[in-house]
Amino acid sequence: MRLARGVPAIAVFCSGEGTNLQAILDATRAGRLRARVALVVSDQPDAKALLRAKRAGVETRCYINPREYPTREAFERALIALCEYEKVRLVCLAGFMRMLSPVFVRRYRHRILNIHPALLPAFPGAHPIRDALQWGVKVTGVTVHLVDEAMDHGPIVLQEALAIRPGETATSLLARLHTIEHRLYAQAIRLMLERRTRIVGRTVTIR
Repeated sequence: MRLARGVPAIAVFCSGEGTNLQAILDATRAGRLRARVALVVSDQPDAKALLRAKRAGVETRCYINPREYPTREAFERALIALCEYEKVRLVCLAGFMRMLSPVFVRRYRHRILNIHPALLPAFPGAHPIRDALQWGVKVTGVTVHLVDEAMDHGPIVLQEALAIRPGETATSLLARLHTIEHRLYAQAIRLMLERRTRIVGRTVTIR
């Protein structure tokens, strides 16, 4: 079911379970986030995120196979076409395990958010929880940042730290980080949609 006119449309790109997608859907349903999830895209056919989107009544949800396109740029132009059709104001990456090329990033400059379970610039990449535990750090956390052409590199919108407990496992740490992620991502999306962020270089200030 679509919300009233004037509610900003967002797209969520996922590759797996979609727990952050679910948190966004829950925030919109509860009125904590004035937005409409207009588009959910996955690059994996069996992603649970697509089922979550279906259950929530998201009208445009789709699996797009990157291998069906001759180049990464062609694949991303298909994503752009979907976003433009749905008049998407903000693109939210939620466990989307593909790095976007300059073709997509430049089209949506400062309108792509990503969430990462570490305090960037520490522990970028695909295994930040494992890396933090192996390094023996005492504190990790969650970062919501704007996406640029480099991996886990764009300007930081919000961060929240979390102390690592003695004997912490990857499973227990992930569960505690998810609690922060699900709250922090909705907060960052709201700030962006309400145009309460000002971006100068790598610095994001909140108004």
